[in-house]
Amino acid sequence: MTTCNLPTGWEVFEQSLYKGRDTLFCLVRRSDGEKRVYVHGESPFAGGDPFADGALYPLTTEVALDLARVVPWFKPRRIPSDRPSFGFGDRLGSATPGHIRALGKTNVFPILAQQSVRENARTGRTFSEVMASAIFGAFREGYKGGFGADADHLKRVEDALEAADIGYTFFTCDPSEHVVAAEEISGEELRQRFSALSQADELRQEYIDRPFLIPELGELRFTEDALFGAAVKYGKAIEYAAKMYRALSERLPEGFDYEVSVDETDFPTSPLQHLFVARELHRKGVKLTSLAPRFVGAMEKGVDWRGDIDQFKEELHAHAAIARSFGSYRLSLHSGSDKFTLYPLIHQATRGKWHVKTAGTSYLVALEVVARDDPSFFREIMDLSLSVFDAAKKSYYISADPVRIPAIDTVPDDELATLVEKHDSRQVLHVGYGSVLDQFGNRLKRFLASHEEEHYAGLARHLGRHLLGLEVKDEQV
Repeated sequence: MTTCNLPTGWEVFEQSLYKGRDTLFCLVRRSDGEKRVYVHGESPFAGGDPFADGALYPLTTEVALDLARVVPWFKPRRIPSDRPSFGFGDRLGSATPGHIRALGKTNVFPILAQQSVRENARTGRTFSEVMASAIFGAFREGYKGGFGADADHLKRVEDALEAADIGYTFFTCDPSEHVVAAEEISGEELRQRFSALSQADELRQEYIDRPFLIPELGELRFTEDALFGAAVKYGKAIEYAAKMYRALSERLPEGFDYEVSVDETDFPTSPLQHLFVARELHRKGVKLTSLAPRFVGAMEKGVDWRGDIDQFKEELHAHAAIARSFGSYRLSLHSGSDKFTLYPLIHQATRGKWHVKTAGTSYLVALEVVARDDPSFFREIMDLSLSVFDAAKKSYYISADPVRIPAIDTVPDDELATLVEKHDSRQVLHVGYGSVLDQFGNRLKRFLASHEEEHYAGLARHLGRHLLGLEVKDEQV
């Protein structure tokens, strides 16, 4: 048997057909839009609704994880060392087919399951549900290229271990709560804080009057002030990152991808501070897959970068050289959505070995579809996002000012989609997703289900533009 023999009213996603040794799988959809997994033959799933020629199973997390156990390319895996990687965050759980279409024939390794604990809390989802959405999206598209799963911005070891038990392969430690704004501390107080560190004497011996030869940069040296600043700023964060790494190593002795992210802090990570963080993590036995420094300039959510481009280029060159000299990990660009100014620079400086994370931009693509096809609904979303903005913006680095947004009832229907593009309204929409999903989540998901192809085409076009900028795609989707 090579086709699905279904009851009346069901259709097959032909690209999803998979024939195992004794079993045929495919994803199917009923005329009312409901989707199921069809199985003919020996089923790996429990329950289901049997009929004469097989059984239908709901799209539950249990079915998704079981599917990943029997179909090898649906099991998340680690990032190949010779390929760039791109994180496709999906806050709605419906974007994966569009993300896969954005990839085209590029050599980019996709992280199709990527969500932070903060995002899970705001969307009401779990790590298991995020994983399931990615698996079913790949199933629908017949995607066999492999993908990773990133438990993003982890601040608690318990959350990292929970994700590990589910099958995540990539863990992003966010020790930002342990980072100290050393730039705001005076010289004598900084010296005292450094002296209070348990490793102060050892750090002096390791760094003072010692040259560090970095190919492409030459010798880097730490003055006392530079060492004091780096150690006070990042010392506790490094210890916490090492603690999480050790816990994961015990749980996953076969290995995993590990990123340390210090991007969500007020002050940039200088190249010398990067060297300190990388070297101290290495001395503590941490094997980095990637590191996300806080780059110079305005790295805001959902909009392009702003700042001194010459300074960015100079420091990016230094960051990339340091990464190559300490284990050849990749630089990670967080808040990577829509940073079109930076993509070619990132690709060139890292020699194609980068990781870029996006999340909110896919949600905004969905809102563009709403704006075009259901103006009344979009106005409700905009009004709600504005009403919660003051609270929603607190955990994000943005500069939007609602005063600069025109009154929503004065914007013609055919111009509403432009609000998703403009800086202030785009960021207001970007950070309001939690409240929007609380109030309109089911309605929004039903809307997107009835506009799937338009939604996926928009995702493929917009994320494809990201990959085009990163010089891994010849032309847009």
